[in-house]
Amino acid sequence: MFFLVIRRLVQTVLILLGVAAITFLLLYALPADPAVLIAGRSATPQMVAGIRHELGLDQPLIIQFLHYLDALLHGDLGRSYTQKTAVLPLIQARLPATIVLMAAGIVVEVALGLTFGIIAAIKRGGLVDRTVMMLSFVGVSSPQFVVALLLLYIFAATLGWFPMSGFGTARHVVLPALTLGVLGAGWYARMVRSAMIDVLNHDYVRTARAKGLSSTRIIFRHVLPNAILPIIAMIGIDIGQFMSGVVVVEAVYGWPGIGQLAWQAIQQVDIPIIMGVTLTSALAIVLGNLVADFIAPFIDPRIRAQ
Repeated sequence: MFFLVIRRLVQTVLILLGVAAITFLLLYALPADPAVLIAGRSATPQMVAGIRHELGLDQPLIIQFLHYLDALLHGDLGRSYTQKTAVLPLIQARLPATIVLMAAGIVVEVALGLTFGIIAAIKRGGLVDRTVMMLSFVGVSSPQFVVALLLLYIFAATLGWFPMSGFGTARHVVLPALTLGVLGAGWYARMVRSAMIDVLNHDYVRTARAKGLSSTRIIFRHVLPNAILPIIAMIGIDIGQFMSGVVVVEAVYGWPGIGQLAWQAIQQVDIPIIMGVTLTSALAIVLGNLVADFIAPFIDPRIRAQ
């Protein structure tokens, strides 16, 4: 176990280094010049050159990247070009809101995905199965902004059950979480259905039926625990994806998370903030998968035996 942890930590460092290098290279390959955007349209070439020198953008790319890595090793994510403040406090201030939305979205998508996946697996081949699979396909194919606007129109503007935007109460999180959950539930439903159909064909399930066990006990005691491993891995991935992939949802609902911060930074080509959010998301993905790897042996004894 000790060597496994060490290996995972080394892999985490290498992954974050690779993400930082690729993101840094792609951002500086953009045709937009942060110095021009900061200086404004009426700025003279001398003003733009002065801003580029102040930000260190006139140095070779490799030197800029090495300076960034050196600061990163000391816990410094740089300073925002537009907000003139350190990036780390900006992300820390927005992180709690995104974590709340991420947790609520994962709960919704797992609950819906497990429920419909189990129903589809039990009723496989029938009308219910085909209907669930069709709805799951529609869910995963629907754009986030379309679902968000539709839920806002029905439940906020028309029925008035939930606020249009904002953050602070349980009612504020319902619609954003439903938006994320509905879109993600389709993947979980399809995954659970496939895994459960495979497990239902195993000999020990037929033996449990021959012993006279109820269908409910067979499903929840024998089938679901052996079919849930792919779900754990997907949750680990979703943790990171939700950290950075809620840009549209946070923008529509006015949710003050790091997704909205990233969207504002992209519009202003604020490279330090974009880099900070990207690295935070990458770290969340790695840690989420690491937690999933350590939880899996406690659920499946076959992995524990290996």
